[in-house]
This record gives sequence, structure tokens and C-alpha cells, in this order.
Amino acid sequence: MMRSEARVPVSLREQEGGWLRAAFETVRREWLIAFRNRQDLINPLVFFVLIVSLFPLGVSPEPEFLRQAGPGIIWVAALLSILLSLNLLFRNDYADGHLEQWVLSPQPLALLALARVAAVWVTTVLPLVLLVPVLGVMLHLTPAIGLVLVLTLLAGTPVLVLVGAIGAALTVSLRGSGVLLVLIMTPFYVPVLIFGTGAVTAAVEGASIIGHLALLGAMLSLAVVLAPLAIAGALRISVSNG
Repeated sequence: MMRSEARVPVSLREQEGGWLRAAFETVRREWLIAFRNRQDLINPLVFFVLIVSLFPLGVSPEPEFLRQAGPGIIWVAALLSILLSLNLLFRNDYADGHLEQWVLSPQPLALLALARVAAVWVTTVLPLVLLVPVLGVMLHLTPAIGLVLVLTLLAGTPVLVLVGAIGAALTVSLRGSGVLLVLIMTPFYVPVLIFGTGAVTAAVEGASIIGHLALLGAMLSLAVVLAPLAIAGALRISVSNG
């Protein structure tokens, strides 16, 4: 009886180690692929900078207008850049059969999906967020407002990537699914945009931003818990239908 009880913690530690090892290897693989294909990293970044840079030239260069519209410009540019990268999130893995190995793997598919999305966020979206203070100067945003904008993006962009990954997993087996992905995901992005820009607007007006940040944090918590399960289910459906 004592031997039986002694084996349980060891088994759990081995299983946990297998999960962590699989997640680490997934992140490591995605980073290696990303840095070998630098164009896939640079394209969303260049797209983001171009949108923010060209908007004042196409609408109005007045400082007061840019201070008011700047947060919305940056949020929409970040959203479009994320959509640009999501279309290829699982497509190459589906084409070379790697997704089938994921589905057949003894490791939790939801954990592998979460590790994949985390790696994509760090390599693709985090550089956009780090550029925001520089672009904020161009849009005449004060350092305090720029800091609030960075905080909202750090809380909101992971939600956009996690939710978008569900749509990418659902449409990975479809050809020309880029427009379909945008149509599916856009309604789910609206709350994040509202509270993200609302926090910056509240900061400009001198109001409290704690409520907006708390709601973004709640969305992030729900997305981290529920989105990987939905992504795993969508990947199984796509692989089985493929």
C-alpha cells in the first residue's frame, strides 16, 4: 500500500514534466521558425508603422486632433496587424502534417495551442507594443498617456491573438480563408477595442482607468483559460475534416 502511494507523486511529476517539456519545445520551435523566416516577423511590424505614420498625412496633422484620435489609430493598426499574422498561424503546420502529430500526441492539445499562441504573441505582437511610445510622440501623446496605452495593449492584444487563433484553427483547412477569418473574428474584437480605447480616453480626461483595466484583465483571464480549449477543439475538427 505504501509503495502504491509512493508511486503516485512520481507519476504526476513525470506527467507534469512531460507537459512542460512539450510546451517548451513548442515555443522553442516556433521561435526558431520565426527567426529563420524574418519576413513573417517584419511584415506586421512594417504594416503597423505604415498605418500609424500615414494616418496624419491622409486625415489631419493638427496636434489636437492627433492627441484625441491617436489611441484609436494605434489600437486599430494593432488589430489589423494581428489579423495579418493570424491567417498563417496554423496554415504551414496543417500543410506539412504537423497538426496531425499534435492531435495524435499524448500531450494536451490545448497546452500546445496555448504555447504556440504565446510564442506568436511574443515574436509578432510584443514588438508592436514596444514601438508604441515612439509612435505616440509622433501622434503628440504625452508620456503618461503613452504609458496607459501600452498597458491596455499589453492586456488587450493577447486576447485578440487568443480569440483570433480560434478562428484561424476553424478555417485552417479552407483555401482563401483570410476574408472569412476577418468576418468571423471582428465582432469578438469590439469589446476589447472599446475598453482599450476607453481606458486611454479616461486617462486623457483625468478619470480613473482602473475599471477599464480590470475588465481587460478579466477578458484576458477568461481567454487564457477558455480559448486554448476552443482552439484544440477547432484544430481537431479541421484535421478530421481535412
